Amino acid sequence: MPASRASVVVLRAAAGPTVLVGIVAIALGAWQQGGAGALGAAIGLVVVVVFFSVGQYGLGVILDRNPDMALSAALVLYLVKIGVLFGFIAAFKDTTVFDPKVFGLTVLACTLVWTAAEVWAMGKTKMLVIEPGSGPGRPGGGAGPTDGGTS
Repeated sequence: MPASRASVVVLRAAAGPTVLVGIVAIALGAWQQGGAGALGAAIGLVVVVVFFSVGQYGLGVILDRNPDMALSAALVLYLVKIGVLFGFIAAFKDTTVFDPKVFGLTVLACTLVWTAAEVWAMGKTKMLVIEPGSGPGRPGGGAGPTDGGTS
């Protein structure tokens, strides 16, 4: 399965449970803090879904084009997401438009659910890390004896 296809499968598997938890958070936010709580939870849900979706899709595209860059790309995507989230939190830390506590708790809950669903989906996708037939002694594989003896 190509990495971009696996990324779409993982994205769909992780988005569903995350949206359900976000809807529950919106209801709880509305119940506890009114409209500001509901808006904080809704913004938190949108932030998590957008951040993780863009990251997962971008990583899938990079894996299809250059699998050797996977770790570097994942780290860069992670740092960019953290930086943007930090900027978002700094810009809205004193807002009265939405409840920052409900926002933060929703981001935390949705992130945990997304991560757990992503791990589960990656285990079910069975994406190959090493291409079959690319080992030592194979065409296009590494050089050297395959029987452990000397040549």
